[in-house]
Amino acid sequence: MGNRKIKVLEVIDSLGWCGTKEQTYLITSALSEYFDVELALAFDHTEMIQRLDGKVPLRFYEVDTGSKRRFDIKNYLRLYRIIKEGNYDVVVANSSWAFNYVRAIYPFLRKKPKIIAMRRSGYIPSFFSRYFKYSIADKIVVVSKDVARQLAEKNFFPDRLVVIESGIDLSRFKPSTEYRQSVRKQLGIKENEKVFINVANWQPWRKGQDILLKAFRELGCENCRLILVGNDTDGSEAREFIKNLGLENRVITLGFRPDVERLLQGADFFVLASNSEGIAGALLQAMASGKVVLSTLAGGIGEYLKDGVNGFAVPVGDWKGMAEKMKQMLNLTEDEYRKLASNAVETAKEYSFEKTTEKWVNLIESLVGKNSDKIK
Repeated sequence: MGNRKIKVLEVIDSLGWCGTKEQTYLITSALSEYFDVELALAFDHTEMIQRLDGKVPLRFYEVDTGSKRRFDIKNYLRLYRIIKEGNYDVVVANSSWAFNYVRAIYPFLRKKPKIIAMRRSGYIPSFFSRYFKYSIADKIVVVSKDVARQLAEKNFFPDRLVVIESGIDLSRFKPSTEYRQSVRKQLGIKENEKVFINVANWQPWRKGQDILLKAFRELGCENCRLILVGNDTDGSEAREFIKNLGLENRVITLGFRPDVERLLQGADFFVLASNSEGIAGALLQAMASGKVVLSTLAGGIGEYLKDGVNGFAVPVGDWKGMAEKMKQMLNLTEDEYRKLASNAVETAKEYSFEKTTEKWVNLIESLVGKNSDKIK
């Protein structure tokens, strides 16, 4: 390779925004300081384009037509041409479907780049997926030690697993009250009301909003509000569920919002009721923002959330236990709140994106070889 920089292609699929998209954006941006990095993505991915256009070369391959996109041969052909002409050393598939695209075109590539696949949960893929799909990956990055343990116990390519925890942008998520008053005013929240906030796309089967809403109803606090932030939290399904629980006057649904760091300032507590998680970036963002948090112990959350030390925790699916913990949160003294919040901030610092970036740089260099010309 001489002194040229290592060439890396990050691949992501579909439109919208979620934790996977957030991590892809952060990884792509950070690694561009070390390698020649490009991003292959869907046409019209407004959020990603706004964040990266002019900073990282964007290569468009996917027309997102929902589930039909997986049958559109043109999507595969466009990605094939991008990888063939790009002469990449490493291709990173940042989601399961991004990897499906890469796997389908891989046999037709004359030059085989190193392949890194992401696994964000401990769910074990099917026999076919394991040996046909993941067998081509040189490394499989998982976002928590718990996910790595689950996969290794099932003999899922244990020698290829690499733990790189999802990182958070501590310059964006930090303790502040700058926007507290304006956020509450915009949302019609009174100063004496206590506010819980949940940041997760509306996916009750995975993110457990049904559990959270049942717990909030059980809480029975007339002076409390719950804010739901994320794709489709303002949709008809979510609104109907909330209405059936009689909570329409106490739950605020905002849908997707790019200003989560501001919204967190308007809340007193953060709650997460997930059934499945990798590392739960939204929870770490709330902790970094100095919120007292409550979460189920899904996925790798138990690696850093310690009940009564830096927040509160309940088993997955325990909505009654969640309601009890919410009552406990409401009864915290100022000193107790301050101590929990301070411990949460210190915990979140261990998940800074600087540390995540260092691990990614080391992984890529180990696969391809160090490059003396990379930016220090």
